[in-house]
Amino acid sequence: MEIVKAVNDWKKELIPVLKSKTEEFQMMGYSKATEEDVWNCLVKKVWKGNPNKRLYEVVQDIFHLSSGIYMSYITIDTYQQDDDLMASIAALTGKS
Repeated sequence: MEIVKAVNDWKKELIPVLKSKTEEFQMMGYSKATEEDVWNCLVKKVWKGNPNKRLYEVVQDIFHLSSGIYMSYITIDTYQQDDDLMASIAALTGKS
């Protein structure tokens, strides 16, 4: 019997896999890589939400996550955070 769950429901079981992928990115020079960043990248770029998958499929997706996709996610996320920060500063200072 194969168990299919939403990917978020697998997260607790995937901590060792996420840790392994994070360590791989850190060894490649991405020293600020975190397990949470890897997970969020998968949710937003690979799975595009919370689809139903089997455990082996989720593990495979994690191990196949390329550094290019990860860096693209991190870059876009950083720019979005900077835009949010600038909008907050502008709102506080009354400048547009």
